[in-house]
Amino acid sequence: MAEEAGVSRRDVVAGAAALIGAARVTAAAAAVRSDTLDAHDAMGLAELVRKKQVSAGELLASAIAKAEVLNPRFNFLAQKHYDYGRAAIARGLPQGPFSGVPWLLKDLNTYVAGLPTENGSRFFRGYKPEVTSELVRRIEKAGFVIFGKTTVPELGLSGTTENKLTGDTRNPWNPAHITGGSSGGAAAAVAAGVLPAAHATDGGGSIRIPASCCGLFGLKPSRGRVPMGPPRTEGWGGLSVHHAVTRSVRDSAAILDATHGVEPGSRYGAPTPADSFLAQVGKAPGRLRVALMLTPASGSSVDPECVEAARAAARLCESLGHHVEEAAPRLDMAALGAASFVLIASNVAADMLDRARATGQAIGPDVLEPITLGFVAYGQKTSGMDVARANSALQAGALAMAQFMASYDVILSPTLAAPPLELGRINLTPDTDFAHWGERAATFSPFTQIANLTGQPAMSVPLGMAKNGLPIGVMFMGRYGDEATLLRLAAQLEMAAPWKNRQPQV
Repeated sequence: MAEEAGVSRRDVVAGAAALIGAARVTAAAAAVRSDTLDAHDAMGLAELVRKKQVSAGELLASAIAKAEVLNPRFNFLAQKHYDYGRAAIARGLPQGPFSGVPWLLKDLNTYVAGLPTENGSRFFRGYKPEVTSELVRRIEKAGFVIFGKTTVPELGLSGTTENKLTGDTRNPWNPAHITGGSSGGAAAAVAAGVLPAAHATDGGGSIRIPASCCGLFGLKPSRGRVPMGPPRTEGWGGLSVHHAVTRSVRDSAAILDATHGVEPGSRYGAPTPADSFLAQVGKAPGRLRVALMLTPASGSSVDPECVEAARAAARLCESLGHHVEEAAPRLDMAALGAASFVLIASNVAADMLDRARATGQAIGPDVLEPITLGFVAYGQKTSGMDVARANSALQAGALAMAQFMASYDVILSPTLAAPPLELGRINLTPDTDFAHWGERAATFSPFTQIANLTGQPAMSVPLGMAKNGLPIGVMFMGRYGDEATLLRLAAQLEMAAPWKNRQPQV
């Protein structure tokens, strides 16, 4: 009957789950205005807690209740750790800058001892680490209340958050479309209004891609800025970094203040800033020299709407007094792309072989998706010389980029080459072979990986909207170690073209 009336069985199940979730709202949560989580960023929520206008318990209960209602529709929670959050509040929270604010970790190589980290993979189902990540310690010291982990594609290998373990994560702006990846669960939760900021990581665009797809601010910090361990202090040979997706620029800056700094044992770290990152928000950036790059170094095509979003951002920058001219660095993207593939594939293969030895499970299609198996197969064929040459290629690329940026403060480009794709286009179980999958994935996101290859900071700013009502991000890339300039510019753009009230109707 429900399907005959135009309502699917999935809608009925989701509706029932939402009612159950709503029924679990505690009396404390009921005392919180229903729009509190929507009306404030993380710093704003922390201020409410400091002024005793709301308690940490009330905020957590409200976030949990909202997650229970919305997760059946958008599928952003990989794990629920509600009791862990409640216990943290009961013990007493540190008086940090975000004391009492709910927080979600990304379910990818980020550990709380004794709690599962499954990396979006059936191969890691039930895995419980014995260590807690240094980043988690800093997040909790800042006062954040962890209450779950967000969905990811298997091992973070795709620009869409779809996997065989937890299913498809759907975009709150249009559930038929992707949230991006690999921090797609985090972006969906923030875009849906469950919380104002969430943990994210970026090894090839995985903060900026979902930020673009979901209409959020996403800053990828410089290599070595935020701790990656333990048990190891870099990811994918230095390609990957940790940070967050946020609604506001100031949240991103303040979270970076709470988390940055070299961790014990790290082989390198980003330059220590002269002032706090939050102090950059509101400072005049000066007259910046902006290179407008509309064609990716790979030469692949870009959707006209994404090009126009970048051009509109350029015009906005000019209206704010910045100098903009079309220019682009000369990079051998074939060599750089091959180098990153060697590093990623060799890391993936080593990790999967170690997992197989530790568990006695056989590597195969029952536990890993087809594209992941392709990475494993290629990684097993790489040699030490391949890795050494890959590192040399990345260093050459970083030098070429540094020379180009001696003449420019930032590079402005589209974040992505198209608005958010429909689900099923670039997942890890495709309808095509490995080579064609790689081409699809690369042509969707041809701009973002450069910053990972060179270690530079870059940010996706939610300045555009497609005709179909989906967000379009615009990317700015800065010099290595110079998040300050990006944050000053981002805050200026946020003031000139506010996006605070542009949220999906969920």
